[in-house]
Amino acid sequence: MKHTAATLALSGLLAFTAVGCAVTRDQSTVGEYVDDATVTTRVKAKFAEDPTVSAMSISVETLKGTVQLSGFAKSAAERTRAGEIARSTPGVKAVKNDIAIRP
Repeated sequence: MKHTAATLALSGLLAFTAVGCAVTRDQSTVGEYVDDATVTTRVKAKFAEDPTVSAMSISVETLKGTVQLSGFAKSAAERTRAGEIARSTPGVKAVKNDIAIRP
């Protein structure tokens, strides 16, 4: 229960921080930017809850609903699981899995 509460608190803080960032011209609307920040936070929170995915080793970026994963995984199974988690997250339109496997 404490882990879930901590994850939600961190998610809220990340979403609040992301809303304060400026949106560059022709990148996305403010609404899209907020939606993307929410999607990124949701994916990161799910990574933190999953025992097979190292949330600290994988970066998540979202642009117009497309999630890009990057960083390093310890196995192909971890890389695959990270992609599955991202795809199952509400608001995700597509996933680009650029996670490299580090032996």
